[in-house]
Amino acid sequence: MADRSKIPVPVPTPETEHFWAGAKSGRLKLQRCSDCGEVYFPPRPFCPSCISRHVEVFDASGKGTLYSYVINHRPHPAHDGPYSIAVVALEEGPRMMTNIVNVEQTPEALVLDMPVEVVFEPLTDEISLPYFQPAGASQ
Repeated sequence: MADRSKIPVPVPTPETEHFWAGAKSGRLKLQRCSDCGEVYFPPRPFCPSCISRHVEVFDASGKGTLYSYVINHRPHPAHDGPYSIAVVALEEGPRMMTNIVNVEQTPEALVLDMPVEVVFEPLTDEISLPYFQPAGASQ
């Protein structure tokens, strides 16, 4: 069985605090540039496209598609294997590295471009991690 205590606990910074507060409350938070409209991830205090500091935080849909993945079969103390390491293309545009959960970890089950949705799993009392599952899958 996986030992959840082996997962490194993220430490929120002033730049990422909104993201982790959103995750704790079950909302995926992204940022959008108020000048050029670019939506981006990971969080930062300026737009990576035009370098503007006029950015806003908003609730993302939590929907996306499976862009790429690898199935890891090597033992890891924090994860039951095998497990996927994936990149999800979010509906709003950015891509996010994550794990795909609540589905068999096989190439037959993890189909590129399949619709996925965010789910949050508490790691500590203060930090919840965003994962993705096939759209419509029950937890």
